[in-house]
Amino acid sequence: MERRVLLAIFLAFLVLYVWQAIFVKPVPKPAAGPTAPLSEAAPVPGPIAEGSGSPASGAPSTSVAGPKPAASAAAPLVADTAEHDVRVETRDVIAVFTNRGARLKSWRLKHYLDQQRQPQELIEQHVSTHPLPFTLRTSNETVTATVNDALYAIAGAPPTTILESSPVDLRFEYRDSAGLHAVKQFHLEPSSYIVSLRAMITDGEHALAPAIEWGPAIGDVSETSRYVKKAEGLLFQNGKAVRLAPKDIAKQSVHEGDFRYAGVDDNYFLVAALFPGPGKVTFQPLALPAENPKDPARELITFSIEPQLGEAPVKFFAGPKDFDVLASLDRDLARSIDFGWFEVIVVPLLRSLKWVNAFVGNYGWSIIILTFIINAIMFPLRHKSVVSMRKMQEIQPEVKAIQERYSKLKATDPAKQKMNQELMALYKERGVNPASGCVPMLLTMPFIFAFYALLSTAIELRGAPFIGWIHDLSAHDPYFVTPILMGVSQIWQQKLAPAAGVDPIQQKMMMLMPVFFTFLFLWYPAGVALYWFVNNVWAIGQQYATNYMIGPPNIVASTKASAGERRMKRVGGGKTDAAARDN
Repeated sequence: MERRVLLAIFLAFLVLYVWQAIFVKPVPKPAAGPTAPLSEAAPVPGPIAEGSGSPASGAPSTSVAGPKPAASAAAPLVADTAEHDVRVETRDVIAVFTNRGARLKSWRLKHYLDQQRQPQELIEQHVSTHPLPFTLRTSNETVTATVNDALYAIAGAPPTTILESSPVDLRFEYRDSAGLHAVKQFHLEPSSYIVSLRAMITDGEHALAPAIEWGPAIGDVSETSRYVKKAEGLLFQNGKAVRLAPKDIAKQSVHEGDFRYAGVDDNYFLVAALFPGPGKVTFQPLALPAENPKDPARELITFSIEPQLGEAPVKFFAGPKDFDVLASLDRDLARSIDFGWFEVIVVPLLRSLKWVNAFVGNYGWSIIILTFIINAIMFPLRHKSVVSMRKMQEIQPEVKAIQERYSKLKATDPAKQKMNQELMALYKERGVNPASGCVPMLLTMPFIFAFYALLSTAIELRGAPFIGWIHDLSAHDPYFVTPILMGVSQIWQQKLAPAAGVDPIQQKMMMLMPVFFTFLFLWYPAGVALYWFVNNVWAIGQQYATNYMIGPPNIVASTKASAGERRMKRVGGGKTDAAARDN
């Protein structure tokens, strides 16, 4: 098959697969029963409300604010008299705890900014009907309501703590006259995105094993695009990461097993319980109306864990999906970044991109430089492919002459096989391998798509400016300059490529591919469009260089009385065996 047609088919199927399997995330329809997704909740301006109605143990949470179970009327023995916050600032995060329920109220990342250029908030601030992180849930509704609404006494830190070199431990305690005793201990390191929780609840003489709820995740409200990965449930078990889209959670919301980590991630951030061990994880999707009615609803996911480790502390990671950060904690945790099929290539490319950026200081120029380096390494393969295509182009008149002599034969006619024999004889005589033009090009494809996967997932590009109007390489080009340049360069590249036996209809179909790619890239991250444009520019330059090195094609018109006719006589002249014997 002609090389460009094969390549076009390969690209078309790959693009369609990526589009359907990764980017298009259908929102599941509400269904009856306990596994139905959550209904939409109206946004509430300002900070999240402190109270929450928690469902009974094992039941998925819902966005419908039903009657809140009554808290215990017992008199507090160890508690605070007023609600207040505790702010802890480390080198990486700014955390705010509230003593109402001893829960996490805010978790902002100092090194990653939101659209208002403020530290990125990972806790949803516009939902009042769902629990705050570290809400506890027991089988006793009264106990659940009490421990999440009580004003805990705090020990271990002043109202504001800035960690410089030593960790901090916060201890929240509540005890009442009915025998209910709850203690929550939080541990934070000076430089880390991890917070550890040890939770202990006793009701009289009975120790209770509570579930730990995180609530809606993740509160990242960067560009809303169908090409940006939405929040998904994430489970890592038996060396494999399992990703759960809302439609998967609608089918099964509760998962049991021995998980290495479990939580929710989106394109750039991750919230997960680390090494919870055997236990149960419950997910539920949540759709929130966008602030702008024209924008699509925001899709979040709530999750909770029920570990079987008793009073052992549970670590929670809430931070960026930075490969080096995650790998420093656990190599398996780095696999939460979905690099796709070519992960083995993506990781070295990511390290190379960061190495180049250490010298350049601009990820846009780093992409350009690394693209040129990769293409320079691939130059011999592409050169060999173009040379092979040129040889195929030079013998096309003879190839067409052979095909025309057999064009009236049916495909089932035994003589049709002699056409292939004659073509192979022609290829052997001219020293041409039909596959030699396609195979070298296919060898470069994994690097192209690995670089694409890298630029689509690397948090390093989030908020990274390039030049002029491009202020964020992870968002689409606001003026669509790079996608249009990419499309124009691809058309130019198509016109330069040797047309080895491509009929006019196929040529028109091939010219539609750049148009298709241009529309596809309009809303892609600007870094991806920039890379594809630079890659096309290199291919154009290499095509001119190769044409200069090998000279113009030496196409000689073939006649039936030439070498082609002599080959015909050797293989039967395009006639059936019976006709040859009659002559």
